[in-house]
Amino acid sequence: MKRIAKPPPVERDSPVPDQPPPVPGKPPPERRKKALAGMIGIDLVLPFAIYYGLRLAGADPWLALMLGAVGPLIRIAVTTVRTRRIDRLGVFTLSILAIGTAVGMFSADPRLLLARESWLTALIGLWILISLAGRRPVLFEATIAVMPADAAAQWEHDWDTNPFFRKIFRTMTLAWGLAFILDAVARVIMAYTLPIDVVPIASIGLLLVMLFAIVYGTKFYAGRKLATDGPRQSSSTETRGAL
Repeated sequence: MKRIAKPPPVERDSPVPDQPPPVPGKPPPERRKKALAGMIGIDLVLPFAIYYGLRLAGADPWLALMLGAVGPLIRIAVTTVRTRRIDRLGVFTLSILAIGTAVGMFSADPRLLLARESWLTALIGLWILISLAGRRPVLFEATIAVMPADAAAQWEHDWDTNPFFRKIFRTMTLAWGLAFILDAVARVIMAYTLPIDVVPIASIGLLLVMLFAIVYGTKFYAGRKLATDGPRQSSSTETRGAL
């Protein structure tokens, strides 16, 4: 029987250099988004609800503000027990709560407790600005953490290969850091000028307005820069669409 010669092996094409490398598996974005929503609900909404609930029950403003820290403390404790470790964000939040509680124990001035919220936003702003000196700013890391794996891979590829993309993200990070610093200044002003029971709801409103302005402001800036200068800088279609 005549043997049929095997076809010569076909050489595989070398990887295309401008394709993003595969990204190792990480928790689904839905799980990370749920965790973030839970943290916002407990750290922001719950203290707000506790304060006004206690005030309606006739509690003193100082007591209502002090008990508002119970929710975040419970969240950190439950997370630490479940994961058997405490992350950097938990240490950061716990430190702020500890400092605020210590201040409250030595002062009965509720306005001082109201002003303590400015410490958190000021430190977040400084943390964001300091991250500009690192390899990747915290805004970039936080954004890709909640993105689908394919989109996150494309962004990481663009970060490594496209200086124009890095410049846009560093500018956006600078804007976020300055926005949190301005938010902290506004909180101090509100704490000492507005009626005490107006300050908590005004603080929530300020945060929502600030986040809306900075999110859509930086999104508009990035989209416009990528639309006008992006094609000349070889920005990917996926990146332009995401921003």
